[in-house]
Amino acid sequence: MKVAVYRKEHFNAAHRLHNPEWSAEENERVFGKCNNPNFHGHNYELIVKLLGPIDPGTGYVYDMKILSDLIKTHVLNKFDHKNLNLDTDEFRNLNPTAENIAVAIWNILRKKIDTKYDLTIRLYETERNFVEYDGN
Repeated sequence: MKVAVYRKEHFNAAHRLHNPEWSAEENERVFGKCNNPNFHGHNYELIVKLLGPIDPGTGYVYDMKILSDLIKTHVLNKFDHKNLNLDTDEFRNLNPTAENIAVAIWNILRKKIDTKYDLTIRLYETERNFVEYDGN
């Protein structure tokens, strides 16, 4: 029997969507306002899902305090109130789209969470736009 548990977090970050191999016109056409050379920001909602067995001793799938601490230490401290393009190693050479941010967060947390748990990252860039990544 497997049960899913979820932890929801929030962070704010600025970014610019830009492909340096394209002309200014092509970047503007593809990314529009998101290509603003002065950057723009989002209030991201992050949902981390773990799927796994219930531990018979604790009754937990995963200790949510531990999960919260992992997210805060390894994701929020790294991305919250940062310019993703300029302040993070993950996006120095990678376009910080919602898709790429979700994959980066998954990669960070996957190293910290036992693989007996299936890990899924859902990232809301806006209330209506979100992405999900589960390692596949």
